Amino acid sequence: MQEITIGKIYKHYKGNLYKIIALAKHSETCEDMIVYQSLKDGATWVRPQSMWNDVVDKNGTLRFTLC
Repeated sequence: MQEITIGKIYKHYKGNLYKIIALAKHSETCEDMIVYQSLKDGATWVRPQSMWNDVVDKNGTLRFTLC
């Protein structure tokens, strides 16, 4: 599992680039969350950390990779 670092840029498997802006906790479950921003349009997103390193296809492609 790759380490997730605030300020680093990651590439989504579909090609877009995102910057990690914070690591957070879900207020109800305390699940670790990633807060990240699109470098394309500035939209801010949040995703469970458990999904960040998911393998998305049979070739072993990761959902996000560090640039």
